[in-house]
Amino acid sequence: MTRPLIVIFTAIVLDAVGIGLIFPILPALLRDITHAENVAAYIGTLTALYAVMQFIFAPVLGALSDRIGRRPVLLISLAGAAVNYLFLAFAADLPMLFLGRAIAGLTSANVSVATAYITDISPEEKRAGRFGLFNAMFGLGFIIGPVAGGVLGDYWLRLPFMAAAVLNGLNLLLAFFVLPESRPGSREKIALSALNPLKPLHAVLEVKSLLPVVTLFFIFSATGEAYGTCWALWGSDAFHWSGLSIGLSLGAFGICQTLTQAFLPGPAVKLLGERGAILTGIAGAAMALTVMAFAGQGWMIFSIMPVFTLGGIGVPALQSLASRQVDENRQGQFQGVLASVVSLASIVAPLGFSSVYFLVRQAWPGAIWLSVVAVYALAVPLILALRLKNPAPTAASGPTP
Repeated sequence: MTRPLIVIFTAIVLDAVGIGLIFPILPALLRDITHAENVAAYIGTLTALYAVMQFIFAPVLGALSDRIGRRPVLLISLAGAAVNYLFLAFAADLPMLFLGRAIAGLTSANVSVATAYITDISPEEKRAGRFGLFNAMFGLGFIIGPVAGGVLGDYWLRLPFMAAAVLNGLNLLLAFFVLPESRPGSREKIALSALNPLKPLHAVLEVKSLLPVVTLFFIFSATGEAYGTCWALWGSDAFHWSGLSIGLSLGAFGICQTLTQAFLPGPAVKLLGERGAILTGIAGAAMALTVMAFAGQGWMIFSIMPVFTLGGIGVPALQSLASRQVDENRQGQFQGVLASVVSLASIVAPLGFSSVYFLVRQAWPGAIWLSVVAVYALAVPLILALRLKNPAPTAASGPTP
């Protein structure tokens, strides 16, 4: 493995650890600052603010990385993340928290620029394997992060944020001193139209047949946002979990999810087909979410985790199905549409789920998971109605009889 790849993979692990560190104790920090008991609305707003800034400025950072090179944009992104965590560590009031999250969203190009960097330095035949390692490194960091955050947070509430700031500072130094540029900047001017975050969505209006698939991506992305928004709140309210217990539950989820994504989607699609794999994923997630809603003991959550993460087979199957909805010469445009849809879901869903949790917290915190099941249910008729396109036959195989 080359030195640039080692640096990039190390940076991704540290980045994921830094993100995961803060999940278990963010509700406690907000309670400490706001002196409010029900902080669901604050978490939803902070999450949505980050997503809004990311949605608006991601095209800008992408265009800048083409114009001035990957390395400067990656350094800007890492510096912004470090500043965000320092704001979280030393924030004395809500405006400081919101300012920190806005800066983090504005500069959040770590993963996208790292992906572009790997593409720049990898021959085509090695890209799939390297992107697999990339995802594995992120998954590893996200398993370690919540557990470490729970341990540090139980020791001192601000310590995980300081640790995340230090990790991103180390990331910044590593990239500054060791990482070479992978793509020299271009002298071409940046087209203003390329900076419009809504531009990719225009394709949906041009091809109405894509609307069901795009809607499915929105639904799946929205349900995924519920966990980051409500998991720590619910664990604390329903089971009085400490930061360590919340971190362990998130770590266990990360392990099961990583194993599921690594080994099950391919066999599931071969056995059940894409539509069947997606529906099976929804069924597994819905079953586990229902158990979580009615669970009276914390150990029940850990026991249901393998069934819960069975839902992980649905997204890869949907991605495979979606890739066959357009011709090869429109794949780039279509993937841009899906990326925009995911970004929009990450804005809308945290606000929606945090509002629901705010309403149900006193009477029944677990009801939040039934609301996720209800959103999943919206996807079922769309999946059943999809008209699946078969893969085009290759010249070697000849036409399908």
